[in-house]
Amino acid sequence: MKKRTKYWLTAGGLVAAAAAVGKYSKKNDPLDTVPEVDLDLYQGRWYEIARLPQRFEKGCHCVFAEYTRHPDGHVEVYNYCRKGGPGGKEKTAKGKAFPVAGSHNSKLKVQFFWPFRGDYWVLELDPDYQHVLVGAPDRASLWVLSRTPRLDPAIYNRLVQSARQKGFPVEKLQLTDQSCHI
Repeated sequence: MKKRTKYWLTAGGLVAAAAAVGKYSKKNDPLDTVPEVDLDLYQGRWYEIARLPQRFEKGCHCVFAEYTRHPDGHVEVYNYCRKGGPGGKEKTAKGKAFPVAGSHNSKLKVQFFWPFRGDYWVLELDPDYQHVLVGAPDRASLWVLSRTPRLDPAIYNRLVQSARQKGFPVEKLQLTDQSCHI
């Protein structure tokens, strides 16, 4: 191979690698969570107000999750939705969430199918545990949750702005139809 060709292949490879590293590091800047989550206060029903699109939630309406603290330390997770519309077929999923050591319960690993676990990080939490912003460090998952099927627009906008500042693609957020709970 000619010296000039090797040079251009090497240079092109370095540029491609630098671009990939730059994209990866920007997308995965450190993500701050709340300092602590009291799992006893967190348990109960949370209505999904908005989400980044997720394959497993495609076509879901009237979404909520219920969390129940288990004596051994994990949290039982029950997810519910109606597929296709408010009158659609009920779909449920049961899983477990495990607090990440040292995170003071602000980071959990959620498992619906063994052995796969996903990140569930509490990014913003109302002091009275009435609304929450939850996401993952890769910025591919984000949920706005509330104890009620409707959330004050000012609170919603504040949570969306916080997510934007944290690097989430908030322009892709989808509002969740909660008409069957209102």
